[in-house]
Amino acid sequence: MSGRHAPRTGAGRAPDVFERGGWVTMCEYDDDEAVDFAIVGAGAGGATLACKLAEAGFSVVVLEAGPFWRPLEDFASDEEAQQQLYWLDERISGGADALALGGNNSGWGVGGSTVHFSMISLRFRPEWFQARSRLGYGVDWPITYAELAPYYEEAERALAVSGPVRYPWGPPRGRYPYREHEMNAAGLVLARGAEKMGIPWAAVPLATVSAPRGKSPPCVYRGFCNFGCATNAKQSALIVWIPRALAAGAEVRDLAMAGRIELGADGRATGVHYRRNDQWRFQRARNVVVSGYAIETPRLLLNSACDRFPHGLANSSGLVGTHLTTHAGPGMWAGFDEDIRWYKGPPNMAVCEHWNYTDDGKDFHGGYAFMSQGPLPRAWAQLLVTERHRWGMALRREMTDYNHMAGFVAVAETEPRPSNRVELSDVRDRHGLPVAHVTFAYSDNDRRLQDHARRFMGEMLEAAGGATPWTSDDTSHILGTCRMGTDRETSVVDADGRSWDVENLWICDGSLFPTAGGVNPSLTIQALACRMGARIRALAARGEL
Repeated sequence: MSGRHAPRTGAGRAPDVFERGGWVTMCEYDDDEAVDFAIVGAGAGGATLACKLAEAGFSVVVLEAGPFWRPLEDFASDEEAQQQLYWLDERISGGADALALGGNNSGWGVGGSTVHFSMISLRFRPEWFQARSRLGYGVDWPITYAELAPYYEEAERALAVSGPVRYPWGPPRGRYPYREHEMNAAGLVLARGAEKMGIPWAAVPLATVSAPRGKSPPCVYRGFCNFGCATNAKQSALIVWIPRALAAGAEVRDLAMAGRIELGADGRATGVHYRRNDQWRFQRARNVVVSGYAIETPRLLLNSACDRFPHGLANSSGLVGTHLTTHAGPGMWAGFDEDIRWYKGPPNMAVCEHWNYTDDGKDFHGGYAFMSQGPLPRAWAQLLVTERHRWGMALRREMTDYNHMAGFVAVAETEPRPSNRVELSDVRDRHGLPVAHVTFAYSDNDRRLQDHARRFMGEMLEAAGGATPWTSDDTSHILGTCRMGTDRETSVVDADGRSWDVENLWICDGSLFPTAGGVNPSLTIQALACRMGARIRALAARGEL
């Protein structure tokens, strides 16, 4: 993927994301200089933690496999061109329900998938942190909602989340930093159906500003949120955490692919081998943080096997790469007489979390939220081809209904199971590294949950006046694979993201999640990173790093 790009950071500067052709000053560290923290990955976890650690006075180098994007120049209103934002390097996907890998679940570049995420910023239901002890399924997290709540608030402030005055689910909370966005017609379909059924709904809390914020203008509702925000209204990690990290003294190296973490004779990580400008280099570090998300993080650990850890670094438990979860995305769609024009505005503007917070009347455990949708024309045509098997004139005819369609897609929890996993394959990528082999299959419970979601969303569409509803299937976020816990036998890291096996090795991304929950994970990842930054600072003050 890097053939079209050259590194943009270096020579004491990095791109200014708020100015065309602009630059900001950047600290630089020599490879031989042992920095306090080398962080692999600059997405929701890595960028946030880099900011918090740099602002705490630590020396930080971030190694990011993708480019350092310039939003005002690189992001276009072009669905095809913007495929460059996705991690499209070779991976192998298998299992009874093989996952589609790429645009819907991983990003490539500084900011990671927050560059193209749909900005949904929802907190976990408090009981999910004790899913086993309070709800009877999955496993308990090693932290509680109460412990994470202040960091949720910190992340929401940093992202200037625009949300409703009153959110109808979850414990009482303060107001969102910015007012909710005006509802589009697609969201009003969900609202109409929900109200007719007597079910609560709300405006989606979104990490795109509804009023000016610094150098970010308010959202202009151009609808290309999943393809990079060309105005910087979206509050991605690229424009929120990275500028703060750079200003505090962090260095970001773009197009720097990490290949292996080195372990010293004392059992501590000594740094990261990485490839940049077609040369393998080694950055020394006192601590290493892996923030590559739920496929690349276990891949790097497995690729870092050594004599002390022959089955993968920090893998004495044998759990690295296991218990992969995803969010299933069953969708329901229907036609309407009135104009919907769902491309106007962010793609997800109304939400229903009823079945995340209601436990009675279920034939499954777990939960799901669902949101109104706003697919752009190329994405909608692709769905008609893959799900409705339309082609040629039949596809053209169905596309003429585009402005009269509306639909809902669920964010549906799946069970953590050891058989769903990331392993190394015999195939090697352009860097000479073994590629990830991802295996996934739904459980019976997962299927019951999705069936329930389809029925309920279909009923709501019909209540809203939709005609001839039909269904689709998809998946999105990938989580788990390096779960956090309280016991070194049943988890990879502790509650602070610190490896049980290698005391100066940390993980900070969605791979930490013991369970998936039924909402988008980015806000929780960033809250965990804020908490981890605070914990590392406290540990350092006590001399416990």
